Amino acid sequence: MAKGVPGHQAEANAVVPLPTRDGVAPSYLWLTETRAGGMLRFLVERFPDVSEAAWTARLARGEIVDARGTALHADSHVRQGMRIWYYRELEHDETPIPFRERVLFMDQHLLVADKPHFLPTIPTGRFLKETLLVRLKRAHDLPHLVPIHRLDRETAGVVIFSHNPDSRGAYQSMFQKRVVKKTYEALAGFIEGREFPFTYRSRMQDAEQFFVSEEVDGEPNSETLIELLERRGDVARYRLHPHTGRKHQLRLHLSSLGAPIVNDTFYPVALPCKGDDYSAPLKLLARSIAFDDPLSGQPRSFSSEFTLEWN
Repeated sequence: MAKGVPGHQAEANAVVPLPTRDGVAPSYLWLTETRAGGMLRFLVERFPDVSEAAWTARLARGEIVDARGTALHADSHVRQGMRIWYYRELEHDETPIPFRERVLFMDQHLLVADKPHFLPTIPTGRFLKETLLVRLKRAHDLPHLVPIHRLDRETAGVVIFSHNPDSRGAYQSMFQKRVVKKTYEALAGFIEGREFPFTYRSRMQDAEQFFVSEEVDGEPNSETLIELLERRGDVARYRLHPHTGRKHQLRLHLSSLGAPIVNDTFYPVALPCKGDDYSAPLKLLARSIAFDDPLSGQPRSFSSEFTLEWN
């Protein structure tokens, strides 16, 4: 069976043969080998979660095209080196997420949003239109909108987007060079035996469960400065300064210190998915982001308007 790179959202500065549709950018798939049987057979085997009837209808509507924008058909050849474009669709209706994002700032280059808990940053899994990216594209008619960094679905707070392809690289380089100052707040168990503030370091890697991380022996590749702001019994409010950006770094670091974040369903133990239960948000907030603007040189700082409520 042909292999490919599935589901990639189109880069805003690439030549894209399909337009953004209702806030959703087309995705693409590179084909790395030639195979017989035609395009319909390939798509059915490559995406087993999508029915043959659904692929047949999408091909008939001309919604699957090659790099030149030519509509593909059920019997179209599958050739090595092809890139096919299509719209990601869900086989079911999305459940509306009952929390609204806020726009903190927008100019000709950036849009800074305040993301609520439970809202994914980008389309993934069972989420497509109920994501921060698609909501903002639709609300503000910004087809080139791209997040410069991301937050987990469970985490609330500040997210920076670029909507100008010409200046995007300058802002992306800030995160690559780690010159952006990110500050988080968390409610978690009280960390015993430590003098605050202190820096915690560890070596992190992806765990066998693909959606979580773990700590292992070796040279540290993650670092977090932890400040204590307030304590109420067994729960404390912390200010967290991640000096690196590993997946789930703050969640894993606090859990490893014996103080998992309140309502964390991944650490220390991954619990069954709670679906659309919104009753217990993760008590983690991306409070602020600060940086010197790479174009003007002026300092900029953006802060979330959300708060973490004590249970």
